[in-house]
Amino acid sequence: MMVTTERIRYAAQVQPTERQLAVQEMEFYAFIHFTVNTFTDREWGDGKEDPAIFNPAELDAGQWVAAIKSAGMKGLILTCKHHDGFCLWPSRYTEHSVKNSPWKDGQGDVVREVSEACRREGIRFGIYLSPWDRHEPTYGDSPAYNEYFTNQLRELLTHYGDVFCVWFDGACGEGPNGKRQVYDWDAYYALIRELQPEAAISVCGPDIRWCGNEAGHCRESEWSVVPASLRDNEKIQEKSQQEDDPSFARSYRSEDEDLGSRAVIEHEQDLVWYPAEVNTSIRPGWFYHASEDDKVKSLDELMNVYYGSVGGNATFLLNLPPDRRGLIHERDVQRLQELGDRIRSTFGTDLGAGATLEASVQAEGHQADHVLDGQPDTYWAPPEGTEQASLTLDLQRETAFDHVVLQEYRYSQRVERFELEYLDGDTWKTAYTGTVIGYKRICRFPAVKSRYIRLQIRESRWCPQISSIRIYLQP
Repeated sequence: MMVTTERIRYAAQVQPTERQLAVQEMEFYAFIHFTVNTFTDREWGDGKEDPAIFNPAELDAGQWVAAIKSAGMKGLILTCKHHDGFCLWPSRYTEHSVKNSPWKDGQGDVVREVSEACRREGIRFGIYLSPWDRHEPTYGDSPAYNEYFTNQLRELLTHYGDVFCVWFDGACGEGPNGKRQVYDWDAYYALIRELQPEAAISVCGPDIRWCGNEAGHCRESEWSVVPASLRDNEKIQEKSQQEDDPSFARSYRSEDEDLGSRAVIEHEQDLVWYPAEVNTSIRPGWFYHASEDDKVKSLDELMNVYYGSVGGNATFLLNLPPDRRGLIHERDVQRLQELGDRIRSTFGTDLGAGATLEASVQAEGHQADHVLDGQPDTYWAPPEGTEQASLTLDLQRETAFDHVVLQEYRYSQRVERFELEYLDGDTWKTAYTGTVIGYKRICRFPAVKSRYIRLQIRESRWCPQISSIRIYLQP
């Protein structure tokens, strides 16, 4: 694919914001789906639920946080209000909330308990607020409902401390008046930037994008640098809305497999940094159902999603649904512990810590040994315009390994194709072939034994910038 040097250099220089970087570097965090649906055994409520059914008598936010910490997660996003409109905090703008439930005699606040539990344990707290509200009578009267929604958003952004993420989906329906609600996304975004300027706005937002599915499928080549039209389109999730909106750019959707190759950027005038998040649930449903107690994802299934997301230049958002007691079920807790143990045992000891390096070529100030110094803002790079280069690691002794973790400089994504090779006698053999690296690429392969590892950059944009190479052997 022939793309001009100017376009390649432009794409290579697109950078993330600090709020985008902060979420990417968290890598793995939790979604908590909990509301009246937990007590009705449904996935979507209709807004007619009686608050009296909400009574999680054993609710323990500390138990939730302990479970997610055991898996190595760094954050928690709580469904403060789902499509049924029931609020897990005592909102002053509706009676459809915990204040009219028997839980804690109407004096409870789930959002407060969860946010405080997160703060005690060093876990970052985020919020989900469904724009679709099947209970609120003003829904469908767009100006009135937008005011209602921003009032509730303000409550959540001012009463519960720092928020690392505001997570929106694009669910949209008709209100009691038969009219479709038109969301004022710009007003929502402006309020978040005003009240929580460091918070990322995810999915239907400008900071983090949806991977395009809820099954844990991950792309082989996940680009963070994508067409600006993709970010704009994420405000409009419903197909009917897209068809009715003459300004809708039909070129790219989250579900598309290729969002950033040279074939894509060749024709796009504006590119943006818009990294992907992979979201899936530990169970088939998003809310708790006793019938799914024997359907918790296996350790191997979860590890495959981890490799594809965290290890494929995306973040991993794993949903955990508390049960009617207000606890994460014992089977889920056990699986989370197993997952954390597997991750820690696999990536606990860097076998390349004492290695020496040799580069085929390097630019002044960006020498090869920067990839082993543990500093996120240093990196090896060849001179500008050098799109193919190699790094060779001498592990000092013959070593068995089956994982290599690669990271690019965190303010760019440039590698398009690479190979990992190991020296077997006098012959270099290929252990792994990959496409993009980005924030992190976890390369796993059948165990090999060698003293020497070589990273061959076959294709890159302008010049590669490699920040880290780490070597592991799974026990």
